[in-house]
Amino acid sequence: MARILIIEDEQDLAGLVEYNLRAAGFETETANTGAGGLAKARARMPELVLLDLMLPDVAGSEVLRMLKSDSELRKVPVVIVSAKGQESDRIQGLEAGADDYVVKPFSVRELMLRVKAVLRRSDAEEGPAPQLSTGDIQLDTSRHQVRVKGEEAVLTALEFRLLRTLMERGGRVQTREVLLSDVWGIQAEIHTRTVDTHIKRLREKLGPAGDIIETIRGVGYKLNSP
Repeated sequence: MARILIIEDEQDLAGLVEYNLRAAGFETETANTGAGGLAKARARMPELVLLDLMLPDVAGSEVLRMLKSDSELRKVPVVIVSAKGQESDRIQGLEAGADDYVVKPFSVRELMLRVKAVLRRSDAEEGPAPQLSTGDIQLDTSRHQVRVKGEEAVLTALEFRLLRTLMERGGRVQTREVLLSDVWGIQAEIHTRTVDTHIKRLREKLGPAGDIIETIRGVGYKLNSP
């Protein structure tokens, strides 16, 4: 089973999560500081990271930024587990590249289901699939790579998933709610402007080629073939 790294300074909670993950068949490792978590992730890459935001040394948001800026670790899914449960906190975490956000206190069963859902999405992306091409954009799902006019565009895992979804459904309008469900794996409990933020960043990274992503005012987005 997948190896999961738990970065959590509350030892009782970390122990509870670790016990339930191991009971479900997962391999686990824990760290009670941000620096320790980063060191363990770099020493042996996990399949998923459970990340608390309020750590004693480095803020969890900074740990997330460092994970997503690391060329080896940026593809590793991250699930934030935090007591910071305001909508603005969840939006900020998702916009920073987290794959899901679980608010403390949480149901252990719900956490297990969310972990499995994120891992299923990650496994699906690693499986064999044809390359996708639209205009100047080429997307290689097996290598998790995007090129624009032959030059690599470095995308986060969420940005890659968002672009892949739009390319696979080219010409068809995708509502913000559908994108939240299919790309983020969550229902519309998160304000849909997080989709708008990711579309904006995706367009910026694609440069002029990003103009093929059309905004359908009041509805969502679609990708137009040139």
